[in-house]
Amino acid sequence: MTVKVLGVDYEIVESNKVDDSNLENADGYCDTSSKKIVIDEFQQRENSKENLEQYKQSVIRHEIIHAFLYESGLDGESWARNEEIVDWMAIQFPKLHEAFKSVEAL
Repeated sequence: MTVKVLGVDYEIVESNKVDDSNLENADGYCDTSSKKIVIDEFQQRENSKENLEQYKQSVIRHEIIHAFLYESGLDGESWARNEEIVDWMAIQFPKLHEAFKSVEAL
């Protein structure tokens, strides 16, 4: 699947820690050089999140936000690389979207 990020197509693919060593310490990553977002396949395992589909969506949002920050020229800024800020945006976006929609601000 692909997503447009400020006019640039990013391919979103699933992989696993065996086939992609970049996933060893991450559930996903954004490769701005190849315009690819890679996320883990998220198999149900011991100690994994119970709702993997919801978590997968959050990881995809997180990596798309990284892509938007990069394509906006903000990738070099320290705040734009802060994982807590990117996580906050990814986690809160559905709530923000619903709030904006409820007051017709979209």
